[in-house]
Parts: sequence; structure tokens; C-alpha cells
Amino acid sequence: MGASVLELARFQFAMTTVFHFFFVPFSIGMALVTAIMETMFVRTKKPLYKQMTLFWGKIFLLSFAVGVVTGIIQEFQFGMNWSNYSRFMGDIFGAPLAIEALLAFFMESTFIGLWMFTWDRFKPALHAAMIWLVWLGTTLSAIWILSANAFMQHPTGFAINQATGRVKLVDFGAVITNPQLWVEFPHVIFGAFTTAGFAVAGMAAWRLLKHDHEEFYLRSLRVGLIVGLVAVVGAIGVGDLQTQFIIKDQPMKFAATEGIYKNTKDPAAWTVVELIDSKNHTVSNQLDVPVLLSLLAYHKTSGAVKGMDQANAELQAKYGKDKDYYVPAKTLFWSFRVMSGGGVVLAIVAILGLWFSRAKKNTLSSKRWLLWLLGIALWVPFLINTCGWLITELGRYPWTVYGLYTIEDAISATTTAGQLWFSNIAYLLIFSLLGGVMVYFSHRNLVLGPDAPSTLNYGIDEITPLEGQPS
Repeated sequence: MGASVLELARFQFAMTTVFHFFFVPFSIGMALVTAIMETMFVRTKKPLYKQMTLFWGKIFLLSFAVGVVTGIIQEFQFGMNWSNYSRFMGDIFGAPLAIEALLAFFMESTFIGLWMFTWDRFKPALHAAMIWLVWLGTTLSAIWILSANAFMQHPTGFAINQATGRVKLVDFGAVITNPQLWVEFPHVIFGAFTTAGFAVAGMAAWRLLKHDHEEFYLRSLRVGLIVGLVAVVGAIGVGDLQTQFIIKDQPMKFAATEGIYKNTKDPAAWTVVELIDSKNHTVSNQLDVPVLLSLLAYHKTSGAVKGMDQANAELQAKYGKDKDYYVPAKTLFWSFRVMSGGGVVLAIVAILGLWFSRAKKNTLSSKRWLLWLLGIALWVPFLINTCGWLITELGRYPWTVYGLYTIEDAISATTTAGQLWFSNIAYLLIFSLLGGVMVYFSHRNLVLGPDAPSTLNYGIDEITPLEGQPS
């Protein structure tokens, strides 16, 4: 098997995973934001909140549609490019992925339809319950998908079928109680809420810069920032729990995120930036903060951290010296800093936005620099999510299933470099088109504004334009 085939297959899967993960967290979070807005309408009876629900609901539906399409492409890849992996993992993946499709996805898609077409057929509280059920369905989908991913990180509840050489499911309970799942899932779900919160706030900020429907977009911005702030603080908190698990379970991944080749001193200093020579396994030009890594890793002022050299030696002793178990240290090191630093920046920006837009002294419209920051912050969660998945997936190299099955073993034996070049180019063009469509229609929705007739407003009387309405 040529290395080019392996690298092309890895690139293709990384490309589709990253693009898919642009929209899935966004749609999960947008379901929550939309549900909150409709609940505010139910509680207050103010038309402004109904307009907010209809307006941002259209963007939620766009993200949901694009997320579904990109997910289908990934499904095809498992069979075309990673057929050996699919055969090896079929018994394990079958149950959670079937439950996700038959229960969670059917639930969310059914209630999305009911929510869209029944504004005039149910009482407001019952109608709002439907969007909450959509949100619940998207969250359940995330649990079942991540239970499959968690198995790849930390296999549980399985046995090896000696006749076929494949894994078989022997304890479904162990799969869904996998400790990796219950540190990974809350981190991902808080990341999804962060994405939607700051996306709504950012889009609203761009319209506030143009003094467009100021009350509508100010309320939308505050809802987005409240959701985003709570979520990003939650993501940081559960991210710490996930780090504690990784330190013990995948020390190579943790060492790479900190750029450590040699075991550290006790206490361990945290490296802010450094230059990494991944070929010679050395680092230089470090800027260190004394003791901080021990505090972050062990929550105390003492404790050394294992380096990649020792982690590699331990993995070779356990799995064989014929492989190199070093992970892409540069990518993980900088991805971790973008992810964690970006989260802190978002929290600060959210606090500033909420403070300057408070009811008693709203001065946000005069803080154009802050509106610009909020507008730019719209894109930051997508970058953070991408960095998080790079850490998660590249950090277990060379395994597809940690300790059981390598990337090289997983690829289809009949796939050729020519086929992969063709499909890579085709997927890139398709994804560019889908992304362009999503951005175009979201922007068009913003330009048309909340007074435009809503495609979700089926069968109910036209809502009076917001200008001049009490909120």
C-alpha cells in the first residue's frame, strides 16, 4: 500500500470531519438558542421574541440541512476508503449508530417539521415544546455519535473474535458508560452552545454597526452572549476534567499539547510558546511560566509531567518497537493554545458585551470597537472547534482504535491514489459550494431583516413590522 494512498485518505477524512463539524455544533446550539427565544415569547407574549424565534430559526434550519448532507458524505467514506475499519468495528458501531439514526435523528427531524408547520395549530407553550424536543434530539444524537468516537479513544465493553480478528460487542452498558464519553460529550456540547451563542451575537453586532433594527438585534445579541458566556465557562470547566482523564489514559497526547519531549522537572513549568523540531524531537526558544503546568495538570504546586520520549518508549514496550508512536506535536501544541486561549478571549468579550449593553446603562452603540470585536468573534468558535477535533483525532496517532487497530490497517485495500485525488477535489468543490450557500443565505437573511415575511410563519397572520412596536 503506497504512503500516498494513506495520506490522501487521511486528508479526505480530516477535510470532511472538519467541515461537518463546522455545522453540527452550530445546529445543536442554534436549536437551544431558538428554543430559548420562543420560550421568552411564551412567557412574555411580546411580539419581538416571536420575530426573533422566526428569524434565527431560519438560520438554524440552514445549519441543520448542511450538517445532514456533510454527515451523509462521511458515511459513504467509511465504506469506500475505510472498509477494513468498518469491518473491524461494525459490531461495536452498529448499536449506537443505529440508535442515533432510528431514535435521535428521527426525533429531531420529525419535530422540526411539526415546529415549522404548526404555528397556528397549537397553543404557544405546546409549540415551544416542539423546538425543545428538537434540541433534545440533537443532543441525544451527539451522545450516540460520541459514544462511537469515545470507543476509538478508550475501547470498552468488547472482546476480540479470534475467528475473524474483529472486535465484538459483549457489554453495551460499558460502551455507553465509557469514562471517555462522559468527559468528551459535555465538552463538545458546551462547545456547540458556545458556537451558536457567539454566532448569533456576532451577526447581531454587524447589524448594530449599521444601526439596523437596533432593539431587535440588541435583544438577540444579549441572548447570544448569555448563552455563549455560560457555555464557554462550562467548556473550560469540563475541558479540565477531560485533561485529567487524558493525562492518565493518553499521556502522549497530553505531552504533545504541551510540547514536552523530555520529562519535566517537579514542579513543572507551563510553556506559553516554543519552537518544536518534530524530526529531532527537540524544542527551543521556550517562554515558560514556572509551576503553572503542575497546577493545570494536577491542581497542586508539585508534580512532574511525562514527556513524549518516555510515552513513546512505554507504547513500544506494550505494542511493539516496529512503530513510532509520536503524534504531530506542532499541530497539537498550537491547536491547544488556540482552543484554550480562544475560549478565554470569548469569555472576556462576552462579559464586556453584556456589561455595556445592560438595561440601566446601554452604551454599546457608542462602542464601535466592541461591536467589531463581537462581529469577529462570530468566527472564533468554529476555529476553536476545529482545533479541538484536531487534538482529539490526531492525538491518538497511529491508531484508529487506540491500542487495537492502526490507521494503516483501516484503509481499504482496493482504493487507489487516483480515486482519492478525484474524490478529494470533488468533495472540496461540494463543500465549498455548501459553505458558500450557507453563508450566502445567512447573510441574505440578515440583510432582509426581521420584517421580511418568514418562511416559518406558515398559516398565521402577518406580523406587524417591528419598528415602532413595544417590545
